[in-house]
Amino acid sequence: MFGIEILAKLIKVLRSGATPPQIAAGFVLGMIIGLTPLWSLHNLVILIIIILVNVNISAVIFSFLVFSAFAYLLDPGFHSLGYFVLTDISVLLGLWTVLYNIPILALSKFNNTVVMGSLIVSVVLILPMYYLIKKGVIAYRENIDAKIQKWKIVQVIKGSKIYNLYERIKNIGG
Repeated sequence: MFGIEILAKLIKVLRSGATPPQIAAGFVLGMIIGLTPLWSLHNLVILIIIILVNVNISAVIFSFLVFSAFAYLLDPGFHSLGYFVLTDISVLLGLWTVLYNIPILALSKFNNTVVMGSLIVSVVLILPMYYLIKKGVIAYRENIDAKIQKWKIVQVIKGSKIYNLYERIKNIGG
């Protein structure tokens, strides 16, 4: 049942009135929060960006939930990457010391191997995921949505009294 709910939420996001760039940006911001440890300074910055910029909040939440599930599986890889960047690249050791001595940056937990590794992976994935999701939303809206709306099961659900009641309640707010 949980998988069906996720699929329904995904379809709702794809069919929403938001533009593909808004959905893609929301998805990417949710991905960053989902992949990195939650209580980090950079996630507070991402949250402020989500509030200030016009992105699809449903896409943020959906992406956060999906990537949070995978983040625990990927933590050993994030740790290895973070450890490599923080300790094995000798050119950067002085930079890490200077940054750690800046009080606000010390709160960012950048010296944690999992935070550093997951943040690097998140930053690397920003542009590819943004364009992939944007193209996917466009392709869904142009090619797939019309076909899904023709399915018998969708027709039956849309014809039910419960669905009609839901539509009336949904449209009360304007």
